[in-house]
Amino acid sequence: MRNQGLGSWPARRARKTPQRTATIHQDRRQTYAQLNERVTRLAHALRELGVRRGDRVAYLGPNHPSFLETLFAAGLLGGVFVPLNTRLAGPEIAFQLADSGASALVYGPSHAELVDGGARAASVRAHVALAGPRPGAHGYEDLLAGAAAEPIDEPVALDETCMIMYTSGTTGRPKGAALTHGNITWNAINVLVDHDLLADEVALVSAPLFHTAGLNMLTLPVLLKGGCCVLVPGFDADGTLDLIERHRVTFMFGVPTMFRQVARSPRWAAADLSSVRLLTCGGAPVPPSLIAAYAERGLTFLQGYGMTEAAPGTLFLDAGHATAKAGSAGVPHFFSDVRVVGPDLTEVAPGETGEVIVSGPHVMPGYWGLPEETAAVFTDGWFHTGDAARIDEDGYAYIVDRMKDMIISGGENVSPAEIEKAVLADPDVLDCAVIGVPDPTWGEVGRAVVVARPGSGLTERRVLDGLAGRMAKYKIPKSVVFADELPRNAAGKVLKSVLRGTYGDR
Repeated sequence: MRNQGLGSWPARRARKTPQRTATIHQDRRQTYAQLNERVTRLAHALRELGVRRGDRVAYLGPNHPSFLETLFAAGLLGGVFVPLNTRLAGPEIAFQLADSGASALVYGPSHAELVDGGARAASVRAHVALAGPRPGAHGYEDLLAGAAAEPIDEPVALDETCMIMYTSGTTGRPKGAALTHGNITWNAINVLVDHDLLADEVALVSAPLFHTAGLNMLTLPVLLKGGCCVLVPGFDADGTLDLIERHRVTFMFGVPTMFRQVARSPRWAAADLSSVRLLTCGGAPVPPSLIAAYAERGLTFLQGYGMTEAAPGTLFLDAGHATAKAGSAGVPHFFSDVRVVGPDLTEVAPGETGEVIVSGPHVMPGYWGLPEETAAVFTDGWFHTGDAARIDEDGYAYIVDRMKDMIISGGENVSPAEIEKAVLADPDVLDCAVIGVPDPTWGEVGRAVVVARPGSGLTERRVLDGLAGRMAKYKIPKSVVFADELPRNAAGKVLKSVLRGTYGDR
C-alpha cells in the first residue's frame, strides 16, 4: 500500500482479521471487513463532495462508529480529520470550523439544531447529517449506499497531518494541535508496548472520542492490535457495570470522576468485574481513597501524564510500581523522552522542581496556522509543556503544579483566560480573574473573582447567566466572589497564587 497513514488501517486489519469484531454500538457488531468497506465508501462519497488531499473534514457528535469511519475515510483521501468537542457552544464550534478551514462537516442528530442554528463556517462546503438528509445537508447512510466500494490507495506519508485536535490555551484562544499520522502511530505503538495490549482486547469507550485520551490512548491502539471497541455515546455508572458484564470488557479508560461514580454505584460490590484487566486513568491525579476502593476489587489503576500536543502519552506508571511510586506519573513511554529542566534548560537535581519538556516521534510538529505560538513552545526539538515536576532518585516523575494555571474539571481542560475575557465583556465588570477550587464531584471547578463597577449592583447570578450559551457549560464557573481589586505584581500580572490563598476555600 502507498498509504502509510491511519487511513490504511481498516484495509490492513481487514486483510489479517476480516471477521473479527471491530466495534460494538448499541449491540450492533461491525467486523473489520465491514468497517473497511464503509470507510472506503465514505471516502468515495467525500471525494464526490469535493474533498481533496489536505482538506479538513470535521466531525461533531457523540461516540459512534461513524466517528471512526470519518477519521479513517479522511485519512484514506490524504485529508485532515477535525474532531469537535460536543460540549462546546455554537460560537466555539463555529470558531474551530473557521480556524481549521474545514470543507466538510459530519454531524450527529444530537447537534443538528446547533449546526442549523449557526454553528457553521463559510469554509464548510458540504454538510453530512447522520440522521439525514436535512435541509442543506446530505444523508450519511444515503451517501454510503450510493458510493463505490473500489479500494483507494492515495499515497500518504507518516509526516503528513492526520488530524487537528483543539486544546485550550492560557491565552484563551483554542489552538489546534496538528498531529501527523506518524505522531498517532508512534503513540499507539507506545501504548501497545507499555500496556501489553492483546489481540482479544475488549475496550469500553465511554470517554469521548473527541478527546485525545479516549481516541489515541484507548480506541486506536486497540483497533491497531485487532481488538474490539464497545462505543457508548456517554458515560453512565450503572451502564458501565452492565456493559462490562455483558461484553466481558477487559480495558477501560476514564478520568477519576468517572471511576468514582462507578465505585459509588449500589451495584459496585456485587458486579462481575472478573474480565477487567486494564484500568487506565488520566486527566487528574487519582485520589488514594479511589485507588483503595478498586484495590479491594482486585483492580489496579495505570496512571500517566500527557497532553494533546504529544498525541498524548508522555509518562506512564505501570502496575508493578502503582503502590511503591504512588502519586508519580511514572517514567517516559518507550518511544518518548522527558526532561525536567530549570530556566537555563539544564536538568534539575533529583527532588528539585523544574519544567517538563518532552521530545519524541509522537510530539506534534506545531499548532495549526500559528507559527509564532509554535516557535514559542519548542527549543531544539523539545516541547515545553508548561507543567512543573520533580524527578526522584529512580527517575520517576511527580507532577507538582501547572505552570499555565489551567483548570482541570472532570478531565476537561478549562482555560481561565477564555472565561475572563467573556466575563470582562460585561461593562459593569472592571476586572476579573478565574481560579480553580476543589470540588468533590469534578475534582476542580472554576471560581470567578470579580471587581465590579461601583454602584452597578452586579450579582453572581448575572455574571453566570451572562456566560450561558456563549461557552460550554463545563467552562462556566460554579461560583463568583467579589473583590475591591485584584493583586498584581510589578509587571501588572495577576497573582493567582494570592487569589487562591484568599478565595480558594471560601
